[in-house]
Amino acid sequence: MPSIGLNCALGAAEMRPFIETIGKCTTAYIICYPNAGLPNAFGGYDETPEMTAKHMKSFALDGLVNIVGGCCGTTPAHIREIAEAVKTCKPRIPPSFVSEGYMLLSGLEPFRIGPYTNFVNIGERCNVAGSKKFAKLIMAGNYEEALSVAKAQVEMGAQILDINMDEGMLDGPSAMARFCNFIASEPDIAKVPLCIDSSNFSVIEAGLKCCQGKCIVNSISLKEGEDDFLEKARRIKLYGAAVVVMAFDEVGQATETETKIAVCTRAYHLLVKKVGFNPNDIIFDPNILTIGTGMEEHNLYAINFINAAQTIKETLPGAKISGGLSNLSFSFRGMEAIREAMHGVFLYHAIKYGMDMGIVNAGNLPVYDDIHKELLQLCENLIWNKDPDATEKLLRYAQTHAQGGKRVVQTDEWRNGPVEERLEYSLVKGIEKYVIEDTEEARLNHKKYPRPLNIIEGPLMNGMKVVGDLFGAGKMFLPQVIKSARVMKKAVGHLIPFMEKEREENRAKSGSIEEEDPYHGTIVLATVKGDVHDIGKNIVGVVLGCNNFRVIDLGVMTPCDKILRAAIENKADIIGLSGLITPSLDEMIFVAKEMERLAIKIPLLIGGATTSRTHTAVKIAPRYSAPVIHVLDASRSVVVCSQLLDENLKDDFFEEIIEEYEDIRQDHYESLKERRYLSLEQARSKGFHNDWLSDWKPVKPKFFGTQVFEDYDLETLVEYIDWKPFFDVWQLRGKYPNRGFPKIFNDKAVGEEAKRVYNDAQNLLKTLISQKKLQARGLVGFWPAQSVQDDIHLYATEEALQSAEPIAKFYGLRQQAEKDSACTDPYYCLSDFIAPLDSGVHDYVGLFAVACFGVDKLCKEYEKQCDDYNSIMVKALGDRLAEAFAEELHERVRKEFWAYCNDEQLDISDLRRIRYDGIRPAPGYPSQPDHTEKLTMWKLANIEEATSIQLTESLAMTPASAVSGLYFSNPKSKYFAVGKICKDQVEDYALRKNMPVAQIEKWLGPILAYDSE
Repeated sequence: MPSIGLNCALGAAEMRPFIETIGKCTTAYIICYPNAGLPNAFGGYDETPEMTAKHMKSFALDGLVNIVGGCCGTTPAHIREIAEAVKTCKPRIPPSFVSEGYMLLSGLEPFRIGPYTNFVNIGERCNVAGSKKFAKLIMAGNYEEALSVAKAQVEMGAQILDINMDEGMLDGPSAMARFCNFIASEPDIAKVPLCIDSSNFSVIEAGLKCCQGKCIVNSISLKEGEDDFLEKARRIKLYGAAVVVMAFDEVGQATETETKIAVCTRAYHLLVKKVGFNPNDIIFDPNILTIGTGMEEHNLYAINFINAAQTIKETLPGAKISGGLSNLSFSFRGMEAIREAMHGVFLYHAIKYGMDMGIVNAGNLPVYDDIHKELLQLCENLIWNKDPDATEKLLRYAQTHAQGGKRVVQTDEWRNGPVEERLEYSLVKGIEKYVIEDTEEARLNHKKYPRPLNIIEGPLMNGMKVVGDLFGAGKMFLPQVIKSARVMKKAVGHLIPFMEKEREENRAKSGSIEEEDPYHGTIVLATVKGDVHDIGKNIVGVVLGCNNFRVIDLGVMTPCDKILRAAIENKADIIGLSGLITPSLDEMIFVAKEMERLAIKIPLLIGGATTSRTHTAVKIAPRYSAPVIHVLDASRSVVVCSQLLDENLKDDFFEEIIEEYEDIRQDHYESLKERRYLSLEQARSKGFHNDWLSDWKPVKPKFFGTQVFEDYDLETLVEYIDWKPFFDVWQLRGKYPNRGFPKIFNDKAVGEEAKRVYNDAQNLLKTLISQKKLQARGLVGFWPAQSVQDDIHLYATEEALQSAEPIAKFYGLRQQAEKDSACTDPYYCLSDFIAPLDSGVHDYVGLFAVACFGVDKLCKEYEKQCDDYNSIMVKALGDRLAEAFAEELHERVRKEFWAYCNDEQLDISDLRRIRYDGIRPAPGYPSQPDHTEKLTMWKLANIEEATSIQLTESLAMTPASAVSGLYFSNPKSKYFAVGKICKDQVEDYALRKNMPVAQIEKWLGPILAYDSE
């Protein structure tokens, strides 16, 4: 039986998530050798034998391990305690072979490959032979920078990461082990499985020893005979890895279809019968060989691979098919447009015939339908060997159409096709120019389309299905999808008057008429009561609409009764709830309870920035007996909705969700039991303590009270915009710079689309500013302040500090979760950064609230024009301007209004890294999670009357593009997360605020270290 050892630089407590993840994905034994906790500041270990043994016993009782021991910091006493603790425990029983057709792999996260998995991209760029950049970094020993290549591959869509260190001047085993260890330190990379790639088995084994989870070995073959093949296979099985088998044998590389099949069949039976390999862990590479060389014997190589793949999948149960795509077009080196087109055409066909995965550069794969028609035909002829002169014709085409390897320039020749093709092209490309005239042309063809609805059901839905498929496959990006939706809405908008006229005529003739529903299903979406944020919800709605769902968008601030009434009236198949602020979580719970009380059994989707799988599983799902599912982003919403509405899939899908959420609940409640907390008094005694008489003297602001900004100059804010969150809105993941333009522009996967979206944003921003479509308003204010334990008291004047009652109080929450014994950090509360009342030191607190007005009005205008793209764009820009306003104003506060850093000289990148003194924490965020503190801010500074920035009943700011917070000038002040807090602090906090404990628990629900119910 293979085994997997875990003895990384972690204690037992930190190893649990790794063990649980790996345990789900391997049939191997699990060996666990933890450290005696994490090392302290002096490199020692503080975990006692009893503590280590307790953790190990919990692993054993949960059936997670087979062999246990100790690593750094453990002593004979530790081993004795561990042995005693587990002596009566049963070892882990590894799961039997997974069901036929599924391969299980894992990095830090499990990855399941089966019949319904799309083509799996194996990232190719971490290869010293295939990437000059990667090779240069590795040869220079710059492994940390080389990680950026790996990260880029994952961000571009690589689901598995190929690592190859085969270079004559490298110590292969050492380089492989070192790079794999670097990967292990980066969760964003380590989450995907690795493919350890080498022609040297010692390099492969070095990688296997350093891999987390379950990886793939690439590769072994029969070229050295059966004995060598079986020995390597047995060693791979010991490490619990899957394996790629090349179609080589003692005679040589298999090139003909029959030879490929024979070699792979022989290898399959050796692995399964003699080694006991799981058939689902076998991947065959039947050799993608170079075509277009001018040699006649090479002309059938692509066909041979495709035919062999089909037979292997049909005759060798469980086996998967892979291949190295770049080999196919090797004869066209330097002609990147030609090579990419060949790859796109080959994959289009090979996937249909059974190719499951491949080593590709996903960012450079064109969409099959996007390839220029002439080039497409030439590639088809070459791959399928339909034209003996295909190579020469392709070379001539490259010389005349793709000079320098540039992409082919597309023309308007698509306008010559039939109207159905033109409509589909307009939708896929997001071209509005001709859609009305093409839709009208189709409508006038009464013989083909007797009713306007037929056009929607036919060419328009067909086009949007293509858009949905391309987006789901990662071949289109969100901005493109939004543009496609804009075209669709224009076409449908043109048809609606004719449909209404038809409906009236039918009603006059025969009474009511039932309309046939052309949609997959109806989905009601709403931002819940008290919340005004809807940019994410709007994106989800557009994406679902592009995938043939009927979306009823109820907007923002939507009460429960309106949501349920709309769901019933529209016969909704699914309800989706969205929210950004923490009070929205309680409103979602209320909606779920109401749906259960009213016996509504419609699946409920939960989404938004503050939502999570844990909150959904623990707080919402138990209140509702129908499916409740947390949806991470727009791309996942289509998959979830499709499964919920598929009669063949929905029961199994719901059952999986129930099991998954039950596991999450158990883990959550166990974590509450295991985590230790200080009492409030203990935490206060270990708070941050400043020497107020010698460390630092507070600077007095230039004025007390408030200063209002009626119409702030938007031009000054543009350079303060942080564009990373803007690209995040559009789900364009890439690298971002410390200064200058985003590196995302050079990203091979999303770079072009990022440039387009950025340019669109710049053009729109210039228009909005020049035409004064948006207005920035806000205020700042300053007051004398002193801390009293965990609270901050504000006074009208400095003279009132010792004699008068405070005019306002801000209440603080203090960290209570026990920190590691090696950690010397205090248990922070915001009041720690303000001089105590009895210190004799005068201190001060600032406040701000800023917003961008006019966004909602503009969005409604765009929505009337069926322009979702610009509607979402305006909201994204409004949010960025509000954040830029907060950033620029804080700089002015430090240098001008408060002037405690009047000589500050920082560039924009320094501001991003918070290299300035002081902080501006906001209520509702980690340093003070209580939104009710905003009520004090609004009353103290008269914010609503002065700026028109309002608070909803759930204390969301409106307009949504708004930012507010407090100013602290103490150079030792820092942002921190309060984290979970205990009952004693909640009761104390409620007493200080003069509010019922239950009400406090409602507002602070997500951070309670106990179940308030």
